[in-house]
Amino acid sequence: MAKKEESTKPVEEKQDQATDQVKAKSDQAKTKPTADDQVTILKAQIEKLQADVSTKDDQYLRAEAEIQNMTKRFNKERESLLKYDGQDLVKGILPVLDNLKRALQIEVSDDAGKQLKKGIQMVHDHLEQALKEHGVTEIEALNKPFDPQTSQAVQTVPVEDGQKPETVVKVLQAGYMLKDRVMRPAMVIVAQ
Repeated sequence: MAKKEESTKPVEEKQDQATDQVKAKSDQAKTKPTADDQVTILKAQIEKLQADVSTKDDQYLRAEAEIQNMTKRFNKERESLLKYDGQDLVKGILPVLDNLKRALQIEVSDDAGKQLKKGIQMVHDHLEQALKEHGVTEIEALNKPFDPQTSQAVQTVPVEDGQKPETVVKVLQAGYMLKDRVMRPAMVIVAQ
């Protein structure tokens, strides 16, 4: 912006000089400015106006570009909010899902316990299905190479027969992703 304003200064100075010269001549002659003098003044005014228009055009283009950038930034932020909508709810539901899984691991022998376990299984399955429909998936870590982006190693064990180093041998707590964002890393034991 400063460069444009500086570039208009010589034009303004030129116009001021032309006007001063014409006034000086008319003061000396005590007559009206001649046609040539008026043409000089008008040319200087035209140059000044053209410089002003050029400056305003530049300002307009810069403002337009800034508006477009702000619109793009707003749209990206809105898309991100929509894409990850409900992540706080997901984080709140994950402990419930963990407790349901723990309840399903309990061995029962009587009919009442089996019926209760069947009901818990149904609730667990419906909850998992609802989460999947909204883009929440469990991180598959067991027997896969350890990935620090999606898993957190809480323990290491020596490599046993048939195992590869840096492989997850046990999942202590399941990890989950919402679309492509890790909501909670899997807590795992890694063979080393």
